[in-house]
Amino acid sequence: MTNVTRRSGGRSARQALRSSKLSDDLRPIRPGMEGGTYKPLSETDTIKIHHAALDALEQIGLADAPPSGVKILTDAGAILGDDGRIRFPRALVEDMLAKAAKSITLYSRDGKNDLDIGGNRVHYGTAGAAVNLVDIDGNNYRECLLQDLHDAAKITQQLDNIHFFQRPMVCRDIADNFEMDMNTIYGATSGTSKHIGTSFTEPSFIPGILELIYDIAGGENAFRERPFISNSNCFVVPPMKFATEACEVMEACIRGGMPVLLLSAGMAGATAPSTVAGAIVQAVAECLAGIVYVNAMSPGHPAIFGTWPFGLDLRTGAMSVGSGEQALLTAGCAQMHKFYGVPGGAAAGASDSKMPDMQAGWEQMCSSVMAGLSGLNMVYEAAGMHASLLGFCHESLILGDDLIGQSMRCVRGIEVNDETLALDQIADVCLNGPGHYLGTDQTLGRMQSDHVYPQLGDRTSPKEWAEIGKPVLTEKATKIKEDILSKPSEVAFDPTLDANLRKKYKIHLNMN
Repeated sequence: MTNVTRRSGGRSARQALRSSKLSDDLRPIRPGMEGGTYKPLSETDTIKIHHAALDALEQIGLADAPPSGVKILTDAGAILGDDGRIRFPRALVEDMLAKAAKSITLYSRDGKNDLDIGGNRVHYGTAGAAVNLVDIDGNNYRECLLQDLHDAAKITQQLDNIHFFQRPMVCRDIADNFEMDMNTIYGATSGTSKHIGTSFTEPSFIPGILELIYDIAGGENAFRERPFISNSNCFVVPPMKFATEACEVMEACIRGGMPVLLLSAGMAGATAPSTVAGAIVQAVAECLAGIVYVNAMSPGHPAIFGTWPFGLDLRTGAMSVGSGEQALLTAGCAQMHKFYGVPGGAAAGASDSKMPDMQAGWEQMCSSVMAGLSGLNMVYEAAGMHASLLGFCHESLILGDDLIGQSMRCVRGIEVNDETLALDQIADVCLNGPGHYLGTDQTLGRMQSDHVYPQLGDRTSPKEWAEIGKPVLTEKATKIKEDILSKPSEVAFDPTLDANLRKKYKIHLNMN
């Protein structure tokens, strides 16, 4: 009985040590770790995809650019054909790639979570436009509300491994699109200080939205110096057409000093070729057109090369974001981002499962790890997304923090040096010691810096698990959710600013 007590006390002490906040120099994982070790494409493959994308731009081109876009692109050297399609000479694409930003900073509102985007530096965050909230109590789906969006932002603020907050759901309780776009900004920024990405419905909305953002920032100059919100812009409608109004939104956001995500989201087998390589070619071609567009307007403007091709279950025509093919699409796109040397993003970590169950776990982990190992700069939709992007789950967002922690440990890889080879430890333990490494100075000294310990994942024995009441993973996540949401937002606006915002704009969110 004495042994059991001592063992339990030691375990409790170790658990308390692991649960305490680590200083940055001891953290085994952190935002922006270097990936890039996984390369599903050979060097020859990347060159073939590059040339195929250039052929598509030069020979096929894109249709439906707005008049302003036609002028911007043709003034830069693109060619407007009699068929209304804009074609891009190779030399123009290469010139604009040379002008494009090679690394950018996505700022946080308080300066504590700025993200350095470029190279092989990896960051995970949310994204999407889910119309339903997953309510795991009773396995139900209901429409997303503004409060749900704000709650997701508050939860994200507390999760170390969720590095940015791209709007993951649409506020279905606000019928007016302008008010919805405005309140999405308010709900997100009042919940988290991390970098925020969102989309805007119409070009005419942008002046009013920028006014709100500038007010939150403390003035236009303050925002332009540290833009903490970016525009997620579906500037193309695959295959190979510009989204006319979205392009006009993009132009207005660029003029307003806002970074843009150039998002191409074709579906392999429907709006993109069914082959993995073909879907990547089209996404790359469309995003290269976006690079030309942005840099013809404002050379070096912060833009993310957002190749987001999605998988399709060809048996049913249903979207399939949790497949192995999706993981390959994302990793292949990441490799093309490196080929061009521009900041890039793609989707990984979402699930087709309706609930945070075993299917969700394997689907989320597969693409999450492959995206990180490929060196994807911005891993979008990395936590919380279910039902092929139709549902968002707060508990899954919390569980995703654990999952991404393990993914990031894979990204960090294996350190090989004289200390980690541990020959001196092997010799000491085998020749002079007890024959095991438990409790050695080296083991204890590196247990925090080398290992990532799950906050929710259960590593107890069956006996211990029974003794502590057989906890269920989703129930543990629900308790954490309820604890976070029971407290005021840590980054709520100053009361004077909040009162001024509510007086000036129609804010729907009740913060009481």
